[in-house]
Formats: sequence, structure tokens, C-alpha cells
Amino acid sequence: MKIKVIKIGGKLIENNSVLASLCDALASLGEPFVLVHGGGVMGSHLAQKLGVEVKMHEGRRITDSATLDIAVMAYAGLANKRLVAALQARGVNACGLSGCDMAVVKSHRRAVQEIDWGFVGDVDDVDDDILAMLLDKGVIPVISPITFSPKGDLLNTNADSVASAVAEGLSRRYEVELVFTLDKAGVLLDVNDDNSLIREITPALYAELRAEEKIHSGMIPKIDNAYKTIEAGVASVRITSPNDLRGGTVVKK
Repeated sequence: MKIKVIKIGGKLIENNSVLASLCDALASLGEPFVLVHGGGVMGSHLAQKLGVEVKMHEGRRITDSATLDIAVMAYAGLANKRLVAALQARGVNACGLSGCDMAVVKSHRRAVQEIDWGFVGDVDDVDDDILAMLLDKGVIPVISPITFSPKGDLLNTNADSVASAVAEGLSRRYEVELVFTLDKAGVLLDVNDDNSLIREITPALYAELRAEEKIHSGMIPKIDNAYKTIEAGVASVRITSPNDLRGGTVVKK
């Protein structure tokens, strides 16, 4: 069976019209999928309302105990249930989960080095048996990036990392395509021109584009991570906009 693991950002969930358009697209896919979502924008807005300072380092959130509470409320609560309700309204039998529900995503607290990230988790294991049980019954898992440690700590985990780990876990039994959504059409030769879309990237083409410096520097880590995921068993990685879940750029062997 072929399935998609689709990662979307929290910004998409906050805008009602964008959320409706996204869920229309998901409902029309016509194939099983797992949805992994972020919620950073919602978390930041909630923190502001509660008077909690948002602390960042190189674009990543530092999660102290107060920020963890907010992350759980925003990601596992509001963002997750908005998605589930919108999908259910379109006939998609969605089930909202955090990583700690049924031990779907186990993590460990990131070690303190130059930066103390607080309650940030790095993924150790994904229970593909549980996800397969849901998928085989026609249930669509909607996963928030709140995970847990063996000690029972809740942890705030990067949603891209969760999506990659879920895709790798499910690739043990399905043909999996991992889909990352961006605010662009995909990988572009010119970031300001959607018509410069590269529809397929192979290792040979990627090496050529990098050698000729024809690929945007911010996209290089995403494609490097895509190939790490492919090496771990995922069939392909698609980088696209939420408006075109079958389009964009496909990264493949």
C-alpha cells in the first residue's frame, strides 16, 4: 500500500480560509495519509496573551516549563483539534494524537551543550504498529509534535523531525512518500519565480545544481535531509505548496 506522510506548518491552521482550502485538498487525495503539523505561530500568540516571553535561538524555540505548557495547549490542543474537526467535516475519519498518545513517538530530552533547549525532545522511536492499525481501519492519524520521554516528561519536538521519523517508521511496511509543504511551489531555481520550479531532483542533478550554485542556500538543508530520509527507507520526498499536494518537486534516488 502507498501512503503519504504530510507535514504542514502551524501558520496554515490559524487562517480559516487557508485551513479550509488545505482540508479540501487533503479530503480529495483519495489515498491514505498521516498528517503531522506544527503550531509555532499559535504558540507564540498564546504566549503573548499570557505574558510569557518567547525565546528563540537560530530560529528554533527554547522550551522552558512555561513555554512547554503553552506548546502542549497550542499544538496538542487547539491546532490539533481544529485540523481534526475540519477533516471530519469533509468526511475524513481523522484521529488527533500527540506523540505520547499510545506511545506513538518516544523521545529524549536534548542534552545541554552550548544552549540549554529546555524541554525540547529528539525522536528515538516511532510505533508504526499503532499507526498501521489506524490506517488499516481507514483512520487518518493527525499528529502534533508533543512527544514524551521514558521518564514521562512531555517534550516539544520539531515537527519536521517528527514527520521524517514517522515516514521512516511506516516505510518498514508501506511505500511512503514524505511531503513537506512550504509557502513556495517547490524547489525553485529563482526563489522569486514560481515558473522556475524544478519538478524532479536526482542525486546527479542535485550535485550539479550545488556545484553551479544554482540552488537557493536555504533549500540545501531540506534536500540533504530528504536524502537522509530516503536512505532510511522512504521512497521519495515531495517539497510543495499546500495547494498542490501532488505537484511541486520530487526528490528521489
